[in-house]
Amino acid sequence: MRKKILFKGPLLTRSGYGEQSRFALRALRSREDLFDIYIQPLKWGMTSWLFEFDEEREWIDSTIEKTIAYTQQGGQFDMSFQVTIPNEWEKLAPVNIGYTAGIETTKVAPIWLQYANEKVDKIITISSHSMNTFKNTKAIAENPQTGERFNYELQTPIEYINYPVKTYESLPELNLSFDTAFNFLAVAQFGPRKNLTNTIKWFIEEFHDDNVGLVLKTNIAKNSVIDRENIREDLTNFVSQFPDRKCKFYLIHGDMTDEEMHALYEHEQIDAFLALPHGEGFGLPIFEAAYSGLPVVATGWSGHLDFLVDEEGKEQFYNVAFDLQPVQDKVVWENVIIKESMWAYPREQSAKRQMRLCYEQMTNEETRGTEMIALEKNMKRLREEYSADKMYEKFVEMVSDGSEELDIDAWLEELESDMVTGE
Repeated sequence: MRKKILFKGPLLTRSGYGEQSRFALRALRSREDLFDIYIQPLKWGMTSWLFEFDEEREWIDSTIEKTIAYTQQGGQFDMSFQVTIPNEWEKLAPVNIGYTAGIETTKVAPIWLQYANEKVDKIITISSHSMNTFKNTKAIAENPQTGERFNYELQTPIEYINYPVKTYESLPELNLSFDTAFNFLAVAQFGPRKNLTNTIKWFIEEFHDDNVGLVLKTNIAKNSVIDRENIREDLTNFVSQFPDRKCKFYLIHGDMTDEEMHALYEHEQIDAFLALPHGEGFGLPIFEAAYSGLPVVATGWSGHLDFLVDEEGKEQFYNVAFDLQPVQDKVVWENVIIKESMWAYPREQSAKRQMRLCYEQMTNEETRGTEMIALEKNMKRLREEYSADKMYEKFVEMVSDGSEELDIDAWLEELESDMVTGE
C-alpha cells in the first residue's frame, strides 16, 4: 500500500533549498509505486520563483491542487517530508522526516537540536560535514524542576546524501565572449559567506599583469535590474582602485536555467572554477563545475570535500589553506547561525598560490595534457558515483527506512495532548 506523504518545501524557488527540494521530489517521484505524493510549496526569503513550464511543473501544479482538495476534506497523511531549516520542522504526520542543508559552520543552534529531537523521526542532510556538525554539537540545557544543567545533544537518527549529477541531451549556445586568454568562473551570491570581496581583491593582486579574466555569475539578493546595476556600480568602484591592471572582470547577472548554467560551465572560454567561501553545506556550483570537467580552486573545508576528495582520499582540486575562526558578528542570525560557531577563513597567500598554480598548469604545454587526463578521469568518477539513478535509489531507501508503520490513532491522541498542554 502506497504511503501518503506530504512534501513541504520551497521547490518552486531559485534557491539552494529550492534545488534541494526538487532533488528530493524527483527521487520520491521515481517511486510512485511506494509514495502517494502531496505538495505544500513554501517561499524562500527574497529568492525569485521558477518560470519554466514543462511536464514536471504541470505535475507539481496539479499535485498542489490535489493537496488543497484533500486537506480541505480533512485528509490525513502517513508521512511528512519537510525541506527547511530545523526550527521550522513540525509534527504533521505519524512519521516526520526533516531534510536540511544550511550548516556551514562548526555548530548548529540549540533550537535545531531541540526540534530535531522533538519534531521529527529522522533527519537527512546533504553532506557529511552537515551531518557531523549536527552530531558533534552539544548545548547546555537545564531541568526546569531541579535546575540541574546537562549536555543536550542529538538523539534522532541522521544520514546524509549528496546531490546527483544532471545530464542533458543538448545545451544551448550562450552569447558570451571574453577578451582574456584564460578565465576563471565564480558562481556565488554577494554576501559574507561566499567571501567574494576577498576573492576579487586577491584575484586582481595575483593576476594584475596577466591576460586573465574572472567571470562572476552573481547577485546581491534578487535577479532584478536594480540589483544588477547596484552590483555593476560596486564592482566598477572596487576595481577602479587598480587602474593599470591587465586582468579583467565579466559580470553575468540574471536568471539562468539549469541548461544555461551547464552551458556556462562547459563554455570553451571558461577554463577553471574559483570558490573561496567560509563554508558550504554542500557547494552545488562547485559540484557542477567539477563534474563538468573544470579544475577547481576552493577552500579546503566543509561540504564540498565530499566530492572533491576521491574514495582513496586523494584531493581532486587546488586546495586553499584556511584557519577556523569565529563567524563575523554581522552574520550572527538568531536560531540559525550562532555566535559560538566558527567557519573557515581562506589564507590569502594560499589562495593566490593555488590560483597561480592552476593557471600555470593549465596553460603550460608540458603539464596541461596530464592535468586534462586527470580532470577527465575525475569527471567520469563523479558522473558514475553520483548518477541520478544511484542517488534516487539511495534517497528512497533513506526515506523508506524512516517510515516504519505507526498507529495513526495513537499519533493523533499524542498530537491532541501536545496541543492541550502547549508543548
